[in-house]
Amino acid sequence: MTAFLVGAITAVAVLLAVLGVVSTLARRRIGLLHLGVAGVLEALLLVQAAVAVTAMVGGERPPETATFLGYLGGIVLVPVAGSLWARTERTRWAGTVMAVAAAVVGVMVWRLLQLWEATRA
Repeated sequence: MTAFLVGAITAVAVLLAVLGVVSTLARRRIGLLHLGVAGVLEALLLVQAAVAVTAMVGGERPPETATFLGYLGGIVLVPVAGSLWARTERTRWAGTVMAVAAAVVGVMVWRLLQLWEATRA
């Protein structure tokens, strides 16, 4: 887990949340731009998961390993679930679904960092 990667994930999550809110306010469904940003977010989360698992295999473990692994597994699923739900939503609220999914990722990634940094305290 690196602070740079957490910052990049947060920035992309904020961008996706803003896009979702804008499309909701404009009364529009989501488009390819939303899905593209969600794809970038998912790719960053997969890189983060690979970095964390590699570090854990190398011997670093957070004190609350089960909680950390639960967050790590859950955070990877949130953009996928949000995108699938938003694509099936036929109303303007699809943007809100994407915004909420992005906000959840933004919060969870900082909690992951907090759990990981507890090993250094």
